[in-house]
Amino acid sequence: MFDDIDRTQELNLNAEESFELLRELERNTPEEIRKQRTHFRIPIKTNIVLQPGNSSQLLEFKVKGVTGDISESGLGAVFPIPIQVGDIYRLNFEQSQIDLPMVFARCMRCAMIREGHFNCGFKFFTNITLPESFVAEAEANTRAML
Repeated sequence: MFDDIDRTQELNLNAEESFELLRELERNTPEEIRKQRTHFRIPIKTNIVLQPGNSSQLLEFKVKGVTGDISESGLGAVFPIPIQVGDIYRLNFEQSQIDLPMVFARCMRCAMIREGHFNCGFKFFTNITLPESFVAEAEANTRAML
């Protein structure tokens, strides 16, 4: 029944498209990446717990990390193990440090900083509202730098 479906086309990469994606990646300097962000990032150090996004996998693993920055649409964090890019995760913030709900996010990037330290970027599926105190403090710090 399914034997006659040719899936090889789905797995082949278009050479021209792949070449353009590599060129785009080369242009993605840290400054360019910052320009492409849709929301202002606030530097914040808070503990975070990462678990698989699927309920059926929830008990398979739990890893603690530390955030570096956060915005309405995503965050950057450091974890002791590499996080699978493209996968969906459940992120829980330490409530005593920042009052934010549990969020679901896709891992967009993961790079090794050094042994046992991996810098990961996540994009939330639903934007969050950051506490006013954090936003006001970040705006004041930005004005002080100018």
